[in-house]
Amino acid sequence: MTDHAVRGSDLYTDEFAADPYPTFARLRADRPVCPVSSPRFDSYLITRFDDARAALTDPRLSKDLYGPGQHYLRIFGPNSEGLNRNMLNSDPPEHTRLRRIVSQAFAPRRIEALRPRVAQIVGDLLDKVVPQGRAELMRDFAIPLPMTVICELLGVPVADHEQVLGWTQVIRTSGSSRRSPQEERAAVQEAQLRLHHYLADLVRAKRARPGDDMISALIDACDQDGALAEPELVTTTFLLLFAGHQTTADFIGNAVLALLTHPDQLELLRATPGLLPSAIEELLRFDGPLPVASPRIATDDVEYRGVRIPCGSVVGVVINSANHDPAHFADPDRLDIRRVRGPHLGFGHGVHYCLGVSLARMEAQLGIAALLRRLPGLRLAVPLAEVRRLPAASPFRGLLELPVTFAA
Repeated sequence: MTDHAVRGSDLYTDEFAADPYPTFARLRADRPVCPVSSPRFDSYLITRFDDARAALTDPRLSKDLYGPGQHYLRIFGPNSEGLNRNMLNSDPPEHTRLRRIVSQAFAPRRIEALRPRVAQIVGDLLDKVVPQGRAELMRDFAIPLPMTVICELLGVPVADHEQVLGWTQVIRTSGSSRRSPQEERAAVQEAQLRLHHYLADLVRAKRARPGDDMISALIDACDQDGALAEPELVTTTFLLLFAGHQTTADFIGNAVLALLTHPDQLELLRATPGLLPSAIEELLRFDGPLPVASPRIATDDVEYRGVRIPCGSVVGVVINSANHDPAHFADPDRLDIRRVRGPHLGFGHGVHYCLGVSLARMEAQLGIAALLRRLPGLRLAVPLAEVRRLPAASPFRGLLELPVTFAA
């Protein structure tokens, strides 16, 4: 790592968490391929749109963190392999095999059949909120909506939803408590361990008594032709559970906050509901829930913008910076729900393009449409500066809380 590396402590501050986009703009202009040092691990950030899109499909930037280098140890920690050794952290042909099996469950026609049930979940959640005149929208709506949907898809018993949510929230909100770093690390490892044991038990239970759910379908695929090894059933279930609700919950929170802080766009969307599909894409471009794509490892010396990235380096493709690149988006820091839909990278690019894109779009469209329809006068209940966010060092961009008021 070069002596001129940017320190993580210079980037991941409270100010950066509140608004990282001025920093991204400086990096795009001055250091588009930027080495970053931090106590956890050193990496290189790629911040321009063209470079980001190229990097997301560059075969020299591997997603396999579990090869001889065991890069997962420095990125995820020692307890992570039982949950994170999945298609997200693999390369073809392994990735191709795993994705082919899971993709059947996310076929657009099958997802569209879920629309009435998703709408019902949205309505049930808002029925509890509407009479109150106020809500904490992350806790009351943005998180339970996709969590309920993915738990039902997987076949997680209703009685276990809260327990499973609790474990995933410990992982999601890591670094936001007042615990010491050692206590925080221990809490995350404990949550990972409990979640792994729970999912392994659930897979065994579904094998004994299969149902009409995704886990049972994966078990059937495994038994039919050995397509999935037993440990892969557990890690794939975890990926679907966590990815199936985490980013959608954070996106809904980010999107609502963006609309509340851009009242002209909020009123335009209220007045013109037909803009909702394009608004969802623009809101995702404007402030997406996954600021940096999951880590890649350079399997050879790689050069971008004249910067040599040595073999073995961790590479972070900064999606939220690429989506604000003025070379691709006119006036990129302006929220414009009428913007002609462009090739944003919010759902990724290449073979790792988001598998659950149809479900995420449906949940966001139904959820945001219902919020605007059923919560008139929706506004922040606290000053913007008091809205609590995930810590800047989190791999996710989202809110811890979103307190709002509205006309009951």
